[in-house]
Amino acid sequence: MRSLHTTKESSNVTANTTDSESSSKNNSDQKASSHQQGAVADMATQFDQIPQQLQQKKMAESSTHSHNNRMAKTTDPKKMRRLAQNREAARKSRLRKKAYIQQLESSKLKLAQMEQNLDRARSQGLFLGGSPGGNTSSGATMFDVEYGRWLDDGGRRMGELHGGLHANLPDGELRAIVDDTLAHYDELFRVRAAAARSDVFHLITETWATPAERCFLWMGGFRPSDLLKIVVPRLDPLTEQQVVGIYSLQQSSQQTEEALSQGLEQLHQSLSETVANGGSMIDDANIRSFMGYMALALGKLSNLEGFVIQADNLRQQTLHQMHRILTIRQAARCFLAIGEYHNRLRALSSIWASRPREILVADEGNCGELSIAAQPSESQFSAF
Repeated sequence: MRSLHTTKESSNVTANTTDSESSSKNNSDQKASSHQQGAVADMATQFDQIPQQLQQKKMAESSTHSHNNRMAKTTDPKKMRRLAQNREAARKSRLRKKAYIQQLESSKLKLAQMEQNLDRARSQGLFLGGSPGGNTSSGATMFDVEYGRWLDDGGRRMGELHGGLHANLPDGELRAIVDDTLAHYDELFRVRAAAARSDVFHLITETWATPAERCFLWMGGFRPSDLLKIVVPRLDPLTEQQVVGIYSLQQSSQQTEEALSQGLEQLHQSLSETVANGGSMIDDANIRSFMGYMALALGKLSNLEGFVIQADNLRQQTLHQMHRILTIRQAARCFLAIGEYHNRLRALSSIWASRPREILVADEGNCGELSIAAQPSESQFSAF
């Protein structure tokens, strides 16, 4: 019995061992099957991702290729130069358009100012010899208008010279401003020559200038030698060669001024004698003699135009000689000093004209005492 029991137990143990081995085998088979299924799924996923990866790779290669093409196009020297030229042409076109608009606005303002001056002249009866005395010609009126315009343009150029000097512009840019200022003075002498041929008395009487300016004018304009004395102290430092050149210019200017002044004085004396010896306008017997002397006086008066033009030539040559002797920055300071000097004279005239009209007025209780009143500003300079 005991052996049967042992045998039975042994068989049970064997069966259990067999079942355990069978179940572990089944488990391992299941695990292997699941591993195989996972591997198959991974492979399927990888196969599915291959087209996407290929597409992304192609897109990256295409983007890199297009970027390289753009870089190659951008770094091409010819294309870069063409793009730079196009940008520069567009910038110049914008600048020309802006300058054209500014020129139109400036021309519009000048035209309006000329119309106002002409209307004022017509209202005062000064156009086409319409003054009460008939002494103002159309040439004189047009000169006044042109001279006013010239003064306005001169103020703008003085501002450019002042700004260029304080900004330390390069010599090339400053030279353009100086040359433009010299051409501006040449324009004034051209206008004056036309006025001298039209009405030389208008230039000689100097009614176009302010009262303070008239005190220093000579033959209808500035005296070159005096102007050099005013300008030279503003030009330091000067080289020895420049000092010699300016001194020689001043001496020659003074000699020419003296010669012109003597000639004009002789003309005045001769003209005075001719007019004094003329016949009477009332006596019919001497009317023919009177007309003869008047014709002779007119012939002598025509020489007055030549004196004024020669004086203007001397003024113009002095400015050009100073421009050649000085450096660019010295020439800029020279023209700026000339403009500031005449601006101060005009300002002095304005202050004089706007001074109080009554200097001293007697009290009411002293009505019998002398009362001193200022005369109108025009009468102060009637002798000029």
